[in-house]
Amino acid sequence: MTMIFGIPMVALMGQLLVGLINGSFYALLSLGLAVIFGLLRVINFAHGAQYMVGAFAALLLLKMGGVGYWWAVILAPVIVGLLSAVVERTMLRRLYDLDPLYGLLFTFGLALTVEGIFRYYFGASGQPYSPPKELAGAVNLGFMFLPIYRGWVVIASLVVCLAVWFLIEKTKLGAYLRAATENPILVQSFGVNVPLLLTGTYALGAGLAAFAGVLAAPVYQVSPLMGSNLIIIVFAVVVVGGMGSIMGAIVTGYLLGIAEGLTKVFYPEASNIVIFVIMAVVLILRPAGLFGKEA
Repeated sequence: MTMIFGIPMVALMGQLLVGLINGSFYALLSLGLAVIFGLLRVINFAHGAQYMVGAFAALLLLKMGGVGYWWAVILAPVIVGLLSAVVERTMLRRLYDLDPLYGLLFTFGLALTVEGIFRYYFGASGQPYSPPKELAGAVNLGFMFLPIYRGWVVIASLVVCLAVWFLIEKTKLGAYLRAATENPILVQSFGVNVPLLLTGTYALGAGLAAFAGVLAAPVYQVSPLMGSNLIIIVFAVVVVGGMGSIMGAIVTGYLLGIAEGLTKVFYPEASNIVIFVIMAVVLILRPAGLFGKEA
């Protein structure tokens, strides 16, 4: 049996895969947070609830409408995005000109309300959601067996993250979004509907959270608590990458997921806190985060 640093190769690669899978969810969720904060300056504490609603949307689409996984991957983010657009248009928009603390408190209260509603109707225990037949089974890579669905999660997450980065950083629409955060009056004078852009931005961030929820449904059980258990870690990832940094959210999400997975191999007792230790070190050395800009 091949050994690395006294640890079996299979065990090491297995934990590396776990780290990549967790990192995929961290990257998607932190990207959604970074998009919303970077363009709207709102600390969206409801992000974990939107992730959870995305998973439940996939489950309910299957149970009530017979809609399978592949359609749920498309429909669940759209449903959550539209619901979030309504929230932004009717409530969140009123807080843009106030202290950012008001936005944080509102989204925190929204998260508690949504979680409470789902706990009331579905209970606190998790419900299974099976992966599609096309992604069942595993592939023998020689040094380990790779579950096909988990490989799909890593690839799908990376593709979506890079597509969103390209949209915001390299397209005309992304330029309008970034300009609207700096000088909305000037952008509106060119005939751009700035309020619609802001609504679309919040819907996009929520949709990314819902997409992560659909990907997570077959990996973890669908539970009303799944978002609240993850959101603090995701905020730590955003802080390490740099608040509002799109590429920082993506890269840091994967790196911290891998760091967490490898810590479970070499020092399991620290696996639950390694991300927060890294966050503390980064904040001491570089308060703006690894990819953030100094104020």
